[in-house]
Amino acid sequence: MVSLMTTLPPLGGTFTFPTTSITVHRMGYGAMQLAGPGVYGPPRDPDQALAVLRAAIAAGVDHIDTSDFYGPHVTNQLIRQALHPYAAGLTIVSKLGARRTPDKAWVGALSRDELAAGLADNLRHLGLEALDLVHLRVGGIHGPTDASLAEPLRALVELRERGLVRHLGISNVSPAQYAEARAITDIVSVQNHYNLVHRSDDRFIDQLAQDGVAYSPFFPLGGFTPLQSDQLAQAATELGATAMQVALAWLLQRAPNILLIPGTSSLAHLEQNLAAANLALPAAIVRELDAIAAAS
Repeated sequence: MVSLMTTLPPLGGTFTFPTTSITVHRMGYGAMQLAGPGVYGPPRDPDQALAVLRAAIAAGVDHIDTSDFYGPHVTNQLIRQALHPYAAGLTIVSKLGARRTPDKAWVGALSRDELAAGLADNLRHLGLEALDLVHLRVGGIHGPTDASLAEPLRALVELRERGLVRHLGISNVSPAQYAEARAITDIVSVQNHYNLVHRSDDRFIDQLAQDGVAYSPFFPLGGFTPLQSDQLAQAATELGATAMQVALAWLLQRAPNILLIPGTSSLAHLEQNLAAANLALPAAIVRELDAIAAAS
């Protein structure tokens, strides 16, 4: 069992999104894994999925990341079934810019009409009149490109002006796209692929921290195929923790603007993930973990 440092703030402390009144715990919950295999179709155990969502809120999670293209529609429907009417202070964050096809593929959905329809689907399935925060997901399956995001982002700005979205973020983006986005509107959050090994965003995270902008890493333990590392396994053993807990704790210590959204459909894994927010990594172990990227 992981050793907890009870003097640390619960759930990793808090973060306030810039230009907003929204403050959340740094340890949140990502709903993607509530859908069926391949993030498609219903969960194997719907009752367990509902229980995980309720347990997360009961433990103090106040930040849920979702999207209507998970399932599609499945995770948002589960969130509504489990949690509606929503508790005061719960921030629900979604993404637009993709859709699922009957063959389970992920394809872009960045036209004005597609973004408006995607937002309407999110609101309907979540039972909301407006979303606190929406990320525009761009880039490709292999990561960000430097293609312009101006047109779809301006479409989201129009939806915000209609009162359907309160704040905007961007996902799967490069620093150049972030600069382009900030020239168009306020950006309060970025979601990108980042973990112990995949560290191409190191300088980007530092820039965002200076700007006060949140950064939520996805694939915190490598992706759909978990990272295999002797250093990580050894650190977990020394700390009496799991590899995922160490990876999450490393992310929380990496920068104060990092918000975590680990997902799971297991109550036991949920408890482990949340406990990682109170796991303090000694400096020597942090140096060992940093060496994983240097050696890769």
